[in-house]
Amino acid sequence: MADTLITSEVNLDALGGQTGFLRVPHSVTRSAYGWLPVPISVVNNGKGPTVLLMAGNHGDEYEGQIAIARLCRDLTPDQIQGRIILLPQANAPAAQAGTRTSPIDNGNLNRTFPGDPKGTPTEMIAHYIEEVLLPLCDYAVDLHSGGASLFYPPTLLRNQGHTPEAAAALEQLETAFDLPYAWVFQGGGGPGSTARTALGAANRKGVICVMAELGGAGAVDRDILAQTERGLKRVLHSLGLLPGYAPDAVRGTRRAATKGSVYAYDTGLFEPFKDIGEDVTVGEIVGLIHLVDTPWCGPIPVHSPYDGFVLCNRPLAQVQRGDALFQVADDVA
Repeated sequence: MADTLITSEVNLDALGGQTGFLRVPHSVTRSAYGWLPVPISVVNNGKGPTVLLMAGNHGDEYEGQIAIARLCRDLTPDQIQGRIILLPQANAPAAQAGTRTSPIDNGNLNRTFPGDPKGTPTEMIAHYIEEVLLPLCDYAVDLHSGGASLFYPPTLLRNQGHTPEAAAALEQLETAFDLPYAWVFQGGGGPGSTARTALGAANRKGVICVMAELGGAGAVDRDILAQTERGLKRVLHSLGLLPGYAPDAVRGTRRAATKGSVYAYDTGLFEPFKDIGEDVTVGEIVGLIHLVDTPWCGPIPVHSPYDGFVLCNRPLAQVQRGDALFQVADDVA
């Protein structure tokens, strides 16, 4: 077992279904010997692959949390072949507060890997995922959304694969998840990754991993939630973990690589001229920033520095210099 101060109420190796908490030690004035609860479920039915399903890496991203929580309730050992580890609120303090970062230590879990076994709560959680959970796994799925400040259509994110075998496995997961979009990073990933994300952690441990961006704007979209739940079951079936599931027909995925974001350079109210999926060209005016505190001044146009199409947008009207307004992507083969 890796050096960790976190203790688990579930036995990760035992057969059957278990639920409980990861206990993250947290000594404060109101609770000298206290711990922070991170919910975890394990469903194990012997021989087969192990997959980690994780959400709540950022606490204000909700579809993944609901979908994995439902699997915690619905999956039974007799339905599966292998082992599924379910972590619906990976950064539980952030998820319980509905914030991107933890209110305990301001930690952004997806910028904290590989973590620190004796660090802050967020650092301890990152270390536990990377050094205890991921080494048990063959595959991992990390579910995100745009959170409070962005909105994505259902989009799978993955590397290209650092070996032919990894590339084929990632293609398999993309096809199985069958989301409308796939954002393919130009790097291959692999054990040499230095990324401080859960995907980087999985790469370092040799785990085949995909992410997903699933809505956002601080809300739950019913259709996106349904696509998330469908995609997870299709992935589990594709990996042989859910043999009794009958997947429906593939709907198809538009594969893209991001080119960059369009940023605000002024503070005001943003009026967008583009929707997700619409084409943009270099220099095109994609919106206006209205300076309503000085209404006698005209609005400031926002120009796109890229050709491509809009992959995500900012649903909030108030903007400040440095806020991302759109993410622009282009189609790839």
